[in-house]
Amino acid sequence: PYTTLFRSGAQVSCHRIDNASVSPAAAANFGLRQARGRLIGVMIDGARLASPGLLATALLAERLDERPVIASLGFHLGFMPQMESMNHGYGQADEDALLAAAGWTEDGYRLFDIAALAGSSEGGFFLPIGESNALFLPRRLWRELDGFDERFQSPGGGYVNLDAYRRACELPHSRVIVMLGEGTFHQVHGGAATNAKTPNKHLEYHAEYVRLRGRDFVFPRRETIYLGQAPTAALRVIEQSARLAPRGRPPRDHLPPGFDAGWYLRKHPDVAAAGLDD
Repeated sequence: PYTTLFRSGAQVSCHRIDNASVSPAAAANFGLRQARGRLIGVMIDGARLASPGLLATALLAERLDERPVIASLGFHLGFMPQMESMNHGYGQADEDALLAAAGWTEDGYRLFDIAALAGSSEGGFFLPIGESNALFLPRRLWRELDGFDERFQSPGGGYVNLDAYRRACELPHSRVIVMLGEGTFHQVHGGAATNAKTPNKHLEYHAEYVRLRGRDFVFPRRETIYLGQAPTAALRVIEQSARLAPRGRPPRDHLPPGFDAGWYLRKHPDVAAAGLDD
């Protein structure tokens, strides 16, 4: 069953899936089959706010190449990734207070003032990302990709979104375009993945990925076009990204299995020898 709603001239179809799986993969594929647009964007995690220029920038990016893979960075509301902040007592009341103080309804870019880079985007705008929580592909590329792999059946989908982004980056002759100065912002909601309280969940998700793909997950590394603007509130993250980029790695020393942060230093041992990896 579904209903059709109209808001500000936009037509929105809402579909309910009964007896849905704990993984969103099948629901995402259902949505892809229903979509009629030339360019289709998927936010596999609905507990997110988007920066104001996300859709406009994606539409502009589509014009740059015949086979664009258009990605956005992910952020967590709060001042550290929510897997960490929740261990320090961060919760919905804190988040509501942050949102109220930020005035984001007057200027959506103020979300950057109260957010931290998500783990899969922690290298910032100019280093490879592990996934995109607002991924846009032309309809024909979604068909070529065959959507999301429904064999990922972990709660929340496990690595299904990371897998889809990596496979999209591997499509022949595709062009990766990252939307500069835009992003999606994850809200605390007690979800199965980002807000999971079980510390070994991501190890289980990675194990499922290895079982299905026969290899560890590593960030896809592709030449990238950056398209967008530099709103004032995003300049802090853009500056942080510029500082991280020459180091060639995300800022953490310990990442989940397959999150290979040391690839650049192994490729350039002279950099490590000079002590520039501190």
